[in-house]
Amino acid sequence: MTELPYLNLGCGAHFHPEWTNIDFVSTGEGVIAYNLTQGVPFADNSFDVVYHSHVLEHFTKEAGQRFIQECYRVLKPNGIIRIAIPNLEAIINNYKELLEQLKANPNDAYLQECYDWTMLEMYDQTVRNSSGGEMVNYLSQHKIINEDFVIERCGYEVKYIIDNYRKQKKSLTLQNAYKPSIIQRVVNLPSTLKRKLLNYLLGSDTRALKIGKFRLGGEIHSWMYDSFSLGRLLKSAGFEEIKEYTVSESGIPNWNDFGLEIINGKTRKPDSLFMEARKK
Repeated sequence: MTELPYLNLGCGAHFHPEWTNIDFVSTGEGVIAYNLTQGVPFADNSFDVVYHSHVLEHFTKEAGQRFIQECYRVLKPNGIIRIAIPNLEAIINNYKELLEQLKANPNDAYLQECYDWTMLEMYDQTVRNSSGGEMVNYLSQHKIINEDFVIERCGYEVKYIIDNYRKQKKSLTLQNAYKPSIIQRVVNLPSTLKRKLLNYLLGSDTRALKIGKFRLGGEIHSWMYDSFSLGRLLKSAGFEEIKEYTVSESGIPNWNDFGLEIINGKTRKPDSLFMEARKK
């Protein structure tokens, strides 16, 4: 199998064997484990394509700027970057539309549930203090009356979580893409031993440390983008021909053959903004 000069950063479980695939931990055969907060571990002008999906929002605004500059550095001249991120504008527009509908129909239970989920989309992934946050609590309900709306908004991965809750009938948490630190491994000790050890070491600061380590662990969203702010970020890094695309459109040759954003004919993350740009 010929390896293409294509790079997939923060690939998670969605990667193609002909690409170079990197994540914070190895998630499959051939996936390189590397901490992307430390940069992109390749030489200048190495790749024709750099791609990442729902990765950029996990960096702070400042760290995100450095990350995009690293993407520019490893691209060859005329190379393409493709980015998929949660679409802030679409989330806000959805919120505003639901709010207006609820003002006219305040007792509509279905609209209320859709509104509640939209509020989680906007805030939970930013403010949560434990893995999965309120989203996992919502998705673990025995019956979700607006399940069609939730899946339409967030796609395959949310449906997978719902189905697994129902199959296993036990709590699940969203996967933490970062390698557990020493403190995180301590937190995962049996509860009695963990409580005794942490209380001995830290006293009343135990809970604060636990929350702090979680929030620095990579799960939360640290910044959000719309087409304007993402375009401006790409331009500031030196990119040109900045353009918004649909999930199936791309300047990358044979893009749809790789199956990175569409699974069984369905968009994996329909809440996404898809943008591409070229290196000078």
